[in-house]
Amino acid sequence: MPTLLIVDDERAIRRTLREILEYEDYEVEEAEDGEQAVALLRTRKYDLALLDVKMPKRDGLEVLQIASDEVPEMPVIMISGHGTVETAVEATRRGAYDFIEKPPDLNRLLVTIRNALDRGQIVNENRRLKQAIADEHETDLTPILGESVAIRAIKDTIDRVAPTEARVLITGENGTGKELVARWIHEKSPRRGGAMVEVNCAAIPSELIESELFGHEKGSFTGAMKQRIGKFEQADGGTLFLDEVGDMSLAAQAKVLRALQENRITRVGGDRSIPVNVRVVAATNKDLLKAVEAGQFREDLYHRLAVILVHVPPLRERRQDVPLIARHIAEKMARRGGLPSRVLSEDALDRLQRLDWRGNVRELHNVVERLLILSEGDAVTARDVERYVGAGSASGNPLQSLLEQFDDFTAFRDRAVELFLLHQLEKHAWNVSRTAETIGIQRSHLYNMMGKYGIERGEG
Repeated sequence: MPTLLIVDDERAIRRTLREILEYEDYEVEEAEDGEQAVALLRTRKYDLALLDVKMPKRDGLEVLQIASDEVPEMPVIMISGHGTVETAVEATRRGAYDFIEKPPDLNRLLVTIRNALDRGQIVNENRRLKQAIADEHETDLTPILGESVAIRAIKDTIDRVAPTEARVLITGENGTGKELVARWIHEKSPRRGGAMVEVNCAAIPSELIESELFGHEKGSFTGAMKQRIGKFEQADGGTLFLDEVGDMSLAAQAKVLRALQENRITRVGGDRSIPVNVRVVAATNKDLLKAVEAGQFREDLYHRLAVILVHVPPLRERRQDVPLIARHIAEKMARRGGLPSRVLSEDALDRLQRLDWRGNVRELHNVVERLLILSEGDAVTARDVERYVGAGSASGNPLQSLLEQFDDFTAFRDRAVELFLLHQLEKHAWNVSRTAETIGIQRSHLYNMMGKYGIERGEG
C-alpha cells in the first residue's frame, strides 16, 4: 500500500484529502507545516507527497527543494490556492511532478497521483538496475570515510606516500581499518596493476611463517610434498601487506629483514637466491617500540618498516565520523545484502555517536547490520539503538562504560542524571507531566533540569 504525505496548514484540507485517499486504499500521514514535513521526510520513507505552497515556518517551495535534494526518488505534487504561472514554473524547476490549484478536481488529482506513483516506481527500478550494473563493475575497495582531522591527515598521507616506494607501518587498534589504508596505498601506487598479497602474521604458527613468506622446496621438511611459492614471490611487482607484524617470530623477523635489505629471498630447504621486487606495507595493533625494548621485536627491522608511520585512531576518538560511516554501511548492506532499507534517524545516529566502540569500525558494521534486521518501521530510532545495542557501550556493560569515563564525581553525577532523564522522557514519549510524576519530582523542576542539561526533544 503506497504511503502518502499530505502537507498543508489548513486542517480541513488535510482531513478531506485524507478521507478521499484512504478510501482509495492509500496509507496517509499528515504534516501541518513545512518544518514538520521536513522532519518526517528525514525519518521515514514516503511514496509521494502532496505539498501546499503557502505555509508557516517553511514554505512549500523550500520543502520541495529539500525533498528534491534528499529524496529525489519521491514524486511531489504541489497543491495551492495561490497559484500563479511563475510559482508553477518555479515548482517544476525544483522537481515537482505536477502543480494543481485549489480546490483540486478530485478525478484529476487521483489520476495525477497514480501516474506519479507509476513514474516513481519506474525511476526507482531504473536506479536499482543502474546500481546493480555499477556494483558488477565497482571495486570492492571501500572508501576511507570521515571528515575528522585525523582521517583527513591519513588521506593526505596516502596521497603523498602512495606514488613512492617508501615502506609504511600502519598502527592502530583492531577494527580501525588498517588493512583498508594499506589497500588504498596499493591502489594509488604505480604497483596497482600488480597483486596485493596479504599475510596475517598472528594467524600463522611460528613454525610455518617462514614457509608462508618465502615458500619451500619439495621434501624440505616433513609434509612438504611439493614445492610451494611464498608470499614474497606472489607479490613480485606488487605490494606485500604484513598484517599484525608484531606477532612475527624473531627468526622470521631476521629473514624478513634480510629480504628487505637485499630484495632477494631463499625458499625453505633451498639454496637458490631469488630476486623479488616487492613493496612492503606492515600493520600492527602493538606498540613496537615497547616490543623492541622488551626484546620481542628487532629494532633494525622496525626502522626498515617504519619509514612512514600512519596511525589510525579508534572510532571513539573521531566520533563525528560515526554518522557518515553508519549511513554508508546501511546503504551498502541494503543494496547488496538483501537487508531492509531503513533510514538511520538523527536521534539514532546521535546515540550511536555516544557509544564506546571498543571494536571500532568492525563493531559499528555489526551493530548497523543488527539494527537493520531487528528494528521495525522505515527508520531506526534511538529507542532501537537502546533496545538492541545498549545505552552506553556497544561491546560491554553500559554502567561499566560510564564508570570508566569519569574520575570527577560531579561530572559523573551530571552525566548519569542526564542519561536517566533522557531515558525516562523517551520511555514516556516526551510527556513531561507523566515523566515528572513517574520519577517523583515536580513538573517545573523537571523543566529546570532539562534546561540545565540542555535536553531537548529529538536529542539521542
